[in-house]
Amino acid sequence: MLIKVLSLKNFSRNKELLNIGLFSIASFISVFGTSIYNFAISLYVLNITGSGLNFAMTLVIGALSTVIVNPFAGVLADKINKKLLAVITDTLNGMLLLVLYILTIGHPLSLSMIYLSTFILNVFSNIYGISIETAKPNLVSEKKLLQINSISKIIESSSSILGPMIGGMIFALLDIRLFIIINSFSFGISAFLQLFMDFLFNHNNEQREEEKINIFTDIIHGVTYLRSKKDIVNMFGIFIVLNFFIGLSINVPMPYIVNNILKLSSNLFGIIQGFFSMGMILGALIIRKALNKFSHQKIVKLMTNILSICMIAIGLSVIMQYKIYDNNNLYVIYFCSIMLLTGIAISLIDIAIFYELQQTIPDAIRGRVLSIGISIAKITLPIALIIAGSLINLIAAYILPIISGVGLWIFTMLYVRND
Repeated sequence: MLIKVLSLKNFSRNKELLNIGLFSIASFISVFGTSIYNFAISLYVLNITGSGLNFAMTLVIGALSTVIVNPFAGVLADKINKKLLAVITDTLNGMLLLVLYILTIGHPLSLSMIYLSTFILNVFSNIYGISIETAKPNLVSEKKLLQINSISKIIESSSSILGPMIGGMIFALLDIRLFIIINSFSFGISAFLQLFMDFLFNHNNEQREEEKINIFTDIIHGVTYLRSKKDIVNMFGIFIVLNFFIGLSINVPMPYIVNNILKLSSNLFGIIQGFFSMGMILGALIIRKALNKFSHQKIVKLMTNILSICMIAIGLSVIMQYKIYDNNNLYVIYFCSIMLLTGIAISLIDIAIFYELQQTIPDAIRGRVLSIGISIAKITLPIALIIAGSLINLIAAYILPIISGVGLWIFTMLYVRND
């Protein structure tokens, strides 16, 4: 009897480890494939048109598709078998790129083809992302949920570093059409790997009746549920405020200060940016130890306070210019330290809150609630970018980061719980 129990435990453990391994490889292929494609195709557009606006449009299309599609993706993730949805969307991405390759045999890629394919690719990728996000608590045991979230964050952060780098190399060394067909097969491999994943490894065994999909009614149901849960609303509220202040203090003012005021080279700016992604990865690696010692509320409060200090420090760099003018090495160390801490803080906040949300929201409605909350949070970032872009030339550059840091600190003290 004991041998039988041990055998079942070993089988379950091996199955869970297989899930984690297959998830990591499939996510790596899918996330990197989309990231590299988006950057390489953007460079291609810039090369054939010479227009910065056309280059930016390919990036905007990717961001726009996330906001538009996420609420609908959440409904699909709740109502359709998540494994089937993940396999289908990766397969469709592979087929899309294969069709694009066939259409360009003997014909150049046109802007309309690029814009349309980029939008559709990101639509499928967002549906895939939501289905996988909502499936994580079912892929592994509760003990391993934090690990699989950390792996996701590492893959996401690594793609932000390596995606543009590899995309640039591919653009320089390979014909864009060759890359399209290679990427098509990579999505096919990702879909194939997911066939062997157990998406019901950890579930409550409750049999749910088949429900018809009524997109708008289902979305309203998700909104209603979200509004009724104060704790969940509070967690998404933190995301919304963070996105706003990050856009207002870091995304626009920091590059402006580094490049236009301190006059650091683009190479040095690239190093500074790289430290942010390094911080994100480091945060994902230490989250388990952090949650073993502190509650997720304490981690979020501490990290938002650190973020507010980092924002203020960005503004203070302009004031410090009068004391350490022309000391580029000191500026690089200063900003690398800020961006490393910023990356660690954002990573810890993201993983801690998502870990709590995944455990709190019921499986039957998790897709809708997560997708709606993520969409609302993402909308605030473009708003902040527009405000920052409009004000950066009208007021002193150091004002926005300092105001944002103080604003985030006040919000943290009044809003973020510490229990």
